[in-house]
Amino acid sequence: MYIQPSVTVVFKSQVNFGDVFVPPGLDPPRPRVLPEFKRLAHGLRSGNISVLDAKTFYIPNLHYDGAGPDAYFWVGNGSEPNPFGTKVPNEMGSLHPLRGYQGEDIEIQLPGKLTAYDIDWLAVWCVEYRHNFGHVYIPKDLDVPPALGQTKITTSSSTSQTPYSASNNCKEILDKRLQVRWEIQGDSVQITLSARLRKEQYMAFGISGAEGRAAMLAADVVVAYWDTRSNQPRVTDYTITHLAQCDGERGVCPDARLGGTNDVVLVSGQQKNGVTTITYRRPLAASEPLKDKEVLTSRSQSVIAAFGPLNSRYEANAHSFMDTTRSDVQLDFGTMSENTCIGLAELDAGGPLPWPPRVIAGRDNFTARIGPTGGRRGYTPITGHPSWGIAWYIDDQLIPEIYVERGKSYTFLVEGGDDRTNPAKFHPFYISDSSEGGFGQKREEDQRKQRVFAGVAYDNEGYPYPTAVGRYCEWTHKTIDQSATSETFEDYMQTLQLECNEGEPAVLNWTVAHETPDLVYYQCYTHNNLGWKIHVVDPGTPIPLPGLSGTIASTPPFFMLTIAAMSATMTAVNAQIR
Repeated sequence: MYIQPSVTVVFKSQVNFGDVFVPPGLDPPRPRVLPEFKRLAHGLRSGNISVLDAKTFYIPNLHYDGAGPDAYFWVGNGSEPNPFGTKVPNEMGSLHPLRGYQGEDIEIQLPGKLTAYDIDWLAVWCVEYRHNFGHVYIPKDLDVPPALGQTKITTSSSTSQTPYSASNNCKEILDKRLQVRWEIQGDSVQITLSARLRKEQYMAFGISGAEGRAAMLAADVVVAYWDTRSNQPRVTDYTITHLAQCDGERGVCPDARLGGTNDVVLVSGQQKNGVTTITYRRPLAASEPLKDKEVLTSRSQSVIAAFGPLNSRYEANAHSFMDTTRSDVQLDFGTMSENTCIGLAELDAGGPLPWPPRVIAGRDNFTARIGPTGGRRGYTPITGHPSWGIAWYIDDQLIPEIYVERGKSYTFLVEGGDDRTNPAKFHPFYISDSSEGGFGQKREEDQRKQRVFAGVAYDNEGYPYPTAVGRYCEWTHKTIDQSATSETFEDYMQTLQLECNEGEPAVLNWTVAHETPDLVYYQCYTHNNLGWKIHVVDPGTPIPLPGLSGTIASTPPFFMLTIAAMSATMTAVNAQIR
């Protein structure tokens, strides 16, 4: 027979050192389940997102095609996502642009002192083009656990954190050829310069020698360059006492060469995709009043910048008139979120070879739809322009060059979207002499610089509006972007699928006037850099065509055909392709 033993605990004294009463029905803080990401662009979708604690988000079944050029997890305040947000590191703790996701479960954490109580939304946001690919709102009555690390869950990706730093401040100067990023760090400012530099060329940036105008004389600048001798980045503090090369006593001279101190410290540098990026730190105060200028944090101040060649001493040589700041540029170093950067076109010399450009001629009717840019094989290497992940597909060809004849009429069936409330899917079609496009987002004085040939009308009050507004059709990735592994554009098309909304396409009719320039462009009314070239020729003009490939290749031989002859040729080519 088994007898259950008993255990008795005897306290020598029965004293209450303190107590707390737990009321019945207590609802303690717990993870909060939110809706899924709103599906706006680039195949973004997810399961219901959870706020695990004050800093941690769990995103299940995340899908994203990875084709946005500068997309990040992004949080901020306001009624909808906007440029004044903050980057959130991905599940690996990295602040690199987001890769593609195919149904992965991930966990991300808010940076710094940010908590879920400080933000109104979490989004996937393209910084370069200021577009929202999808978001979820954060309710104010969260009542989630504090961020003590106790809410970690198993995800399909590692969540190990690595150090990161980021700045939301960015300004483009020198005709958008130089990006300047900055961030105040205690009694110093950290500055990042990015530009596409030629070999043994420098970029210079600093405080103007006079307030309210661009003045090189008496300026305090930093010269940054890539030293090809050691394959290392370099930064040097300069004083400009005369508009000439440094002779050891005056001129554009390193401070150290004039008996001063090099007050700038190199932080990092890299050369990637043809872009040189160098980060350095300098004091806010003027360490040497005769050579340095104070960096203000209470108001904007005039800055200058320049490009130029290095001399044999690897010092700044004279620059051209076009390569220096000519008008007053103001920068507020004390701001927390000023980002007006659009982006530098990046080409990876070691990446996959671009596809040959396409050509269409001999047709009177075209379809115009939206599709992906083809990564480093497509839009950017063809045009040299940066891209935000989508482009026009004409007759289901990625930004082909179109040939038309003066005096003839052409019809475009446009399926670029008609929902004005969703900018990511509202792309009215128009034709102008601008290689950039984006007529509707331009200021009035910039609109006057474009000559529009079709797709834009004016209301009774003189305001422009787009006329080619139809249903939305887009070639989307079946999974993630496969451009890097698709040897031909035809292979790439096999990785895409066509998705169309209900409705009808818009119809744009264009009769090519005799005074139309030889080169115009089909573009998007609301965004930059979606379209490409239309060649306007006189009837009977020969057109270059490389053999019977149906594309314009980068090497000869070329056959010269008229548009009429090309029409028959292209019909035969397309029949072979099918």
